Amino acid sequence: MTTTAPTTNGRVIALAHHAGRALLEGVLARHGATFHQSVTLRAVVVAGGSIDIDELVGNVTGSLKTGESVVRGAMEELTVAKLLEEDPAEASRIRLTDAGRELYESTTAETAEISARLYADIPAEDLAVAGRVLALITERANAELAGAGA
Repeated sequence: MTTTAPTTNGRVIALAHHAGRALLEGVLARHGATFHQSVTLRAVVVAGGSIDIDELVGNVTGSLKTGESVVRGAMEELTVAKLLEEDPAEASRIRLTDAGRELYESTTAETAEISARLYADIPAEDLAVAGRVLALITERANAELAGAGA
């Protein structure tokens, strides 16, 4: 364990992100899923199991800062794998299948166990401060990105 705290900067944040993501991708690989597919499934779950396709694409491209084609590719892969399907009530929507929900629930349970180990013994106050700082950095980075696109 590190005995001296590094200054928080982009590198420290990136190292934590990539270490955590590598653990997540290990879980996903055991289930035959990718990171982009996982984020896409989560967005559908958070939306209640059914979501407008364009809204889903917007949510995931905004979260991952990736191109629309990447997200549509993940949606297509999930549809081919029968984890997502067109919502029969409305063709402009996509919904989770039972298999998609099972995949999401099993990978979420596995990653929750890993997260519990990673966050164990970190005081709640420290986690709250870290959450506020990271939310502010994210907000500022998103504003910079929006300004760069203007």
